[in-house]
Amino acid sequence: MDFNLDETQQELKKLAAEVLAGEEAEERLRQTGLMDVCLPEEAGGAGLGPVELAVVLREVGARAAMVPALPTLAATLLLARQAGPDRRGRRPGRLTLAVREPGRALADPPTTSATRPDGGDGWVLTGRKVSVPHPAPEVLVTADAGLFLVTSPDAAPEHTSTGEPAATIVLDGTPAERVAGPEAVPDARRVLMAAVTAQASGVLAGALELTTSYIRQRRQFGRALAEFQAVTMQIADVYIAARALDVAMWSGAWRLGEGLPADEDLALAAYHVGEALKALYTCQHLHGGLGLDVTYPLHRYFAQARHLSHLLGGADAQLDLIGALV
Repeated sequence: MDFNLDETQQELKKLAAEVLAGEEAEERLRQTGLMDVCLPEEAGGAGLGPVELAVVLREVGARAAMVPALPTLAATLLLARQAGPDRRGRRPGRLTLAVREPGRALADPPTTSATRPDGGDGWVLTGRKVSVPHPAPEVLVTADAGLFLVTSPDAAPEHTSTGEPAATIVLDGTPAERVAGPEAVPDARRVLMAAVTAQASGVLAGALELTTSYIRQRRQFGRALAEFQAVTMQIADVYIAARALDVAMWSGAWRLGEGLPADEDLALAAYHVGEALKALYTCQHLHGGLGLDVTYPLHRYFAQARHLSHLLGGADAQLDLIGALV
């Protein structure tokens, strides 16, 4: 397995880094087509897959950018993988993905029910989805009968650690268009896990770079912090956490793109997102009081790591999933 990026992926990484480094990153992401890299070519996108999704989202995380790239890329990739030819050729509007349900692990089958009233052709959904990132006019929703597209559902705002918008979506006999059957539901979970772990990988990489630079420059007792053995051991722990997350994430994304079983790799990557949050505590500690300053960049990385860990349900849920898989 070769985790080196090919030429197309390297160019994608470079473009994403350049776009995210400037102002109005969200608008520039759309203008440059980076939000459409996973959209099928017949719908005007680039038709790329999970690895390319991971490339872009890792750059988003590396800058702790508050943009809707994660739900947009995950939802369009899921459409490309699961929708029929009639849907694949239609360019969607602003999209997000609703998978999580209250009181249930991400890997649990959805309790949201899909029925056909009076035996008709249309579908209606009943249930509740939580932690829906960046609410959008169109929402891909997982239910017991498959994957559905819902337009402008009732939504209540949620608070997030980053301040980014999120919502609880209430479905009460809400009309929906069926996109794919029940086989698409596990794939929705895999795509979401790949997206979240990719962005978390970037978050930890960005925080590690910021902290490494700080301990090299910050002097105490006439020496740089990086010269103290206790500090070097702690930053080494952060590096190990970052590498562990990277390896599991790239393996999961690659296997997903190749059509190979990816559940174990993605579950392991999701577990390491929880470990990444612990590593962010170490980064804060090494910054001293500065790490708690909300105007200092590290605060954004820490908040985003908490938010991404929450989207996955926490480390304990991933250990349960890993145990069930093995």
